[in-house]
Amino acid sequence: METASRSFIWQLTGLVFVIFMTAPLVLVVLFSFTGGDIAAFPIPSLSLRWWRALFAKPEFFDALRNSTIIGLSVSAISTIVGTVTALGMLKLSERTAALVTFLLGLPLLLPALVLAVSLLSFFIGIGLKLGLLTVILSHLLFILPFVVMIIFSRLRTFDLSIIESARDLGASPARAFWTVTLPIIAPTLIGAALIALALSIDDLIITFFTGSGAATLPTLVWSMIRTNLTPATNALGTLLLAATLGGTLIAMRLTKFRG
Repeated sequence: METASRSFIWQLTGLVFVIFMTAPLVLVVLFSFTGGDIAAFPIPSLSLRWWRALFAKPEFFDALRNSTIIGLSVSAISTIVGTVTALGMLKLSERTAALVTFLLGLPLLLPALVLAVSLLSFFIGIGLKLGLLTVILSHLLFILPFVVMIIFSRLRTFDLSIIESARDLGASPARAFWTVTLPIIAPTLIGAALIALALSIDDLIITFFTGSGAATLPTLVWSMIRTNLTPATNALGTLLLAATLGGTLIAMRLTKFRG
């Protein structure tokens, strides 16, 4: 009886936690389809009114374009650099590889606000004009460690004898990589790229400080909240949620460990 009671308490606690975490997200999606003037209960009717209002905003498409440029650039660069870095780390001793991993992860130990202010001061100090380029460079700083760790964790389980066999058969290092290594780790690379894309699209603080007014989807949400809070904000939040959650779920599926 006591064991059953403890099990029930743990299950109830888990259920409350899940509801606490998911309820705000559900409400964001639900309120985006309200036909009323504000996001509140009771919802008078279901409507696409605020979705149409969002798509009628010229600044929405500017923000979407900037987010796409930044996200795809960060995703591509971090995946390429992360792959090269992870391959190089395979040749290091376990202790040295751990040190490199720690050094790469140092930016992640800083609060986002501290990192954003530091990057802003750095760019101003070297005379680099704030814009999309500085946002991309800033995103790479905190996203690249995630990509490297994802790819390196997969490569550590990779059977290197396959590459050695290809080399013994006369394949060059480049050909062995393209014909042997890349096809095997491709799902992991795609997953890492999607995670990088999701993290980049979802960032607000670093983008806000280093973008000098370059509108992205998160900064547009912030602007809409400050000026005129309507359910159109919920519609934009739903888009961000779908992009982030969808990319993350696909990435988790692709990067799932295969023994």
